[in-house]
Amino acid sequence: MSDKTPIRVFVSHLFEKHPDYLRVFEYLESRENFLYLATSDPDRIPPGGKEDLKEELRNQIKAAEIMVLPISIYESNPDLVTFQMDVAGAFSKPIVAVKSFGETVMLKKVIIDRSADVVEWNERVLVDAIRHHARHEDTARWDVIEFKLD
Repeated sequence: MSDKTPIRVFVSHLFEKHPDYLRVFEYLESRENFLYLATSDPDRIPPGGKEDLKEELRNQIKAAEIMVLPISIYESNPDLVTFQMDVAGAFSKPIVAVKSFGETVMLKKVIIDRSADVVEWNERVLVDAIRHHARHEDTARWDVIEFKLD
C-alpha cells in the first residue's frame, strides 16, 4: 500500500469518545505498515438539532471507504447507530463490526445482517478486515509454528 493512499475509516460514534471508539484507534495505530485516515470526528458537534447531527454524520460517513462499528456503541444508542448503518448502506460503504471488548453481548440480528464482517478485538484481524472490505486486498497470512523433530 502506498503512503499516499491511506484507507479512509469512519468509526461509529455518538458525538462522544466512547472507550471502544478510542480502542479502535489504539488497535489501528499498533499495526505497522497500516496507513489510515479517520473521517469520524466525535468532537465536531454541529450547532442545531437532531437533523444537523445527522447531516454531520452523513458527511463523515460519505468521506470514508469503510465503517467500523464497535458493538458496545450500538447498545448505547441503537437509533443513532442504526441511522449510521443506513447511511453507510446508502453510500455502499462496508461495515466491519467489532464484538464487545471484555464482555459477552448478544449480537443483534440487524448488525449481523448489515455487516460485511464481524471480528474480535484483535489488531491484526481488524486491520485485515478493513483492508479486505475497503480495498479488496488479499490479506491471507500464514501462521508459522516452529517445533523440533527429534
